[in-house]
Amino acid sequence: MATGEGMPEELNPRHLKKRLVQLGLLIVLIVLIVWLTPGLGPLRTRLDHASAGWLVAAAGLELLSTLSYIVVFRAVFCPRMSWRTSYQIGMAEQAANSLLPAGGAGGLALGAWALHRGGMSAEHIARRTVAFFFLTSLANVGFVALFALGFALNVFHGDTMPWFTYAFGIAAAVAIAITVIAPTLHRRWLARRAPLAPDASRIHRWIREALDAVGYGAADTLLLLRTRPFPVLSGSIGYMAFDIAALGACFAAFGPSPSFGVLVFGYLVGQLGGLIPIPGGIGGTEGGLIGVFAIYHVPVSASAAAVLAYRALQLWIPAVLGSIAFVQLRSTLSKEAQPAEVCAPLSEQLPVVHLPRSQEQAGTA
Repeated sequence: MATGEGMPEELNPRHLKKRLVQLGLLIVLIVLIVWLTPGLGPLRTRLDHASAGWLVAAAGLELLSTLSYIVVFRAVFCPRMSWRTSYQIGMAEQAANSLLPAGGAGGLALGAWALHRGGMSAEHIARRTVAFFFLTSLANVGFVALFALGFALNVFHGDTMPWFTYAFGIAAAVAIAITVIAPTLHRRWLARRAPLAPDASRIHRWIREALDAVGYGAADTLLLLRTRPFPVLSGSIGYMAFDIAALGACFAAFGPSPSFGVLVFGYLVGQLGGLIPIPGGIGGTEGGLIGVFAIYHVPVSASAAAVLAYRALQLWIPAVLGSIAFVQLRSTLSKEAQPAEVCAPLSEQLPVVHLPRSQEQAGTA
């Protein structure tokens, strides 16, 4: 079996190599704009006086963030998976997220391809992928709600725009509530929905499959939080927390830092700009972070310098390490006489959410 069988075209090594070169050229272009554009003197001054020690610390923290991603990936898909395989897939996913214009979906697509090569069914991959997305997102969403409450109770200071803070806090709380009740709503829908007609349209089938994936994925999310709380929470929170710490180190490298509450909340909300489907979220993430910090009256020159340095680390560390890991993964699979053996741990089934017999029959009709 060819190693690249079933691989999406955008994950072709030649395509990823091209994206890596494009990313490098784009960063060079940004550097030239910063150094040559009139009116950016304050920003250039901050960049000239950067603390090398804090930047090294930021790079180390960013590396810890990428490794935390691998911890939660392994916990969700298979805790018996070898750490080498976990590293190769998890790091390669992060490279795809940095290089592909898919708002984070590129990494999920690469992971799905690798898991399918290991023998997992499409349904199982869909459920676990949704659960993985929920778990890595709920850490951010949960802390948005928590820090909004902290500002409301005066635990954190520096909130110059309460309406902005509370609006996002309420939205985060609603998102968490929807995730919690989604499995119950899905089970009730399974119990009363009619069987799919043989002549049903492709769109109708796709919608039903998507709703099933979300419903089962949300149920698996809650199940994983109950049965594997330590690796799931340490991985998902570590992935976020070390990334925030890296941004904080970049602020320290270039000058005054915002208060702790503003740093964390600004990061959590500003990262939403990365959902724009452009390679690595370049432009969207930077604009989102700098814009949110400006709302909280952080000097633009300080936030711009810190965000640019942080984003360079956030993009290049997983892009370089993940590209190497992707090559290693393909080599590992191609050298095995029976690829299913090398990927056998990937086929392990996590506990499923058992439904009453009537609901199971309705769901499989």
